[in-house]
Amino acid sequence: MPGIVVFDVNETLLNLAALDPHFERAFGDASARQQWFAQVLQSALVVTVTDRYVDFGTIGAAALEMTAARRSITLSADDRSAILGAMLTLPPHADVPESLARLRAAGVRLATLTNSTAVVAEAQLTHAGLMDNFDQVLSVEAVRQFKPAQETYRMAARALGVEASDLRLVAAHDWDVAGAMHAGWAAAFVSRPGMVLNPLSERPDIVGRDLREVVDEILRS
Repeated sequence: MPGIVVFDVNETLLNLAALDPHFERAFGDASARQQWFAQVLQSALVVTVTDRYVDFGTIGAAALEMTAARRSITLSADDRSAILGAMLTLPPHADVPESLARLRAAGVRLATLTNSTAVVAEAQLTHAGLMDNFDQVLSVEAVRQFKPAQETYRMAARALGVEASDLRLVAAHDWDVAGAMHAGWAAAFVSRPGMVLNPLSERPDIVGRDLREVVDEILRS
């Protein structure tokens, strides 16, 4: 079992479905939230590939404007603030508190690695009641590249003071899992609703329907 388990935050630990009422009000369609976050991830990839960096919150705001433009909607300042502000108060998925507690009880060291800034991640985890589970909260802002850029995983290994082989990433994003494995980490995929693995990427050794199943397998490994 790798010595440290590192968690992605948004969608893996925290439930973005809590934003749906805001998107329903602003867009008349809660599914616009999924279109928006897909644009957030695409934009983060573009700025990394083109060797630029703006923080994840700025990307989120720009992606919101793009999503509105696609739907020919003009967002009010209140709607914009409500959606982006609610990112700081996302609840954990129901399986998260118990699963993290089981790992901690087994003596597993835990950390997070997120595309959000450290300030935002710490606020999110504190509000969700999860902060005390983690030894370190790591952000890609340290290297000004977004996951799955390889330097983000190298940075995390350096910050945690271990070799890549001592780390396992847990994520609900196939691209994050692929990036970590390419960097020499083990990985586990959480099949949150709508999330699937890319058949073109190496399959991680642990795949679970939820975090409880993933933790079962981690503790058996």
